[in-house]
Amino acid sequence: MIILPGPASKNLANRLASELKTRLIPVFSKSFPDGESYIRIEGDLEGEEVVIVQTTSPPQDKRMMQLFLMASEAKDQGASNILAVIPYFAYSRQDKAFLPGEAFSAKTVISILKACGVTQIITVNAHNPQALASFTLPIKDLSAIPLLARYFKDQGYKGAVSLSMGKKGLANAKEAATILGGEYDFIPTQRDPHTGKVTIEEKRLDVKGKVAILFDDIISSGGTMAKSVAHTKNQGASKVYAACVHPLLMANARERIVQNGADEVVGTDSVTSMVSVVSVAPIIAEALVKNGA
Repeated sequence: MIILPGPASKNLANRLASELKTRLIPVFSKSFPDGESYIRIEGDLEGEEVVIVQTTSPPQDKRMMQLFLMASEAKDQGASNILAVIPYFAYSRQDKAFLPGEAFSAKTVISILKACGVTQIITVNAHNPQALASFTLPIKDLSAIPLLARYFKDQGYKGAVSLSMGKKGLANAKEAATILGGEYDFIPTQRDPHTGKVTIEEKRLDVKGKVAILFDDIISSGGTMAKSVAHTKNQGASKVYAACVHPLLMANARERIVQNGADEVVGTDSVTSMVSVVSVAPIIAEALVKNGA
């Protein structure tokens, strides 16, 4: 098996190659003056099982195109199998057509990947795993919530209260609690379907004098997390941490969260950021081994 490090996931690809004790072939990339992407795989892939590691966080269009180019070149070189590891899977939120005439983005992206030779996808904490499971291209969705929980346990926060953003995310809090050993609950959130504005509904949380950790799959603008942190802090939590799998952290998201009372923001290296202190390499390596790599 050969690991191909995409331009957006070089460090993660190196960690993965180290975990699997397998060969990594460098990928040279650059942008032309007009912004178009250039990719060159610096090795022979004929007859090889190839694992491309490329997250598609912003700028997602560029990173997705780089992924298409790498997969297509691997196919043209005669790779025996092409597996795409896409830790943050852009466009997967658009997992169905909500309005007439609306593009089904996830379906389009997966169709292109399949045409480029990708035979399987591994992703992490997809927005809607059930929707991805409906596609003909096999997609394995992994959870990095236990990795985040173990990080906090190792930091000395065993027994902390695990909280999720909204009732739909309660599974995240429950999953974290199995590692941390404390109670779990959710912060009720309500999003206006027209304005997108999120409000926090009143609810008593059993956090007074306790450490609380808020778990979410994605922090983008940070608005919901900032409000949830403030809500938890106002109810007497001694410390509040914000933890997410995909730290997109657009604009000043981290600063907003900290200003609202978070002691720290922690993310994984599914997306490279200043808070990416937990690596998803171990769970991806485990999935590849189970896959027969």
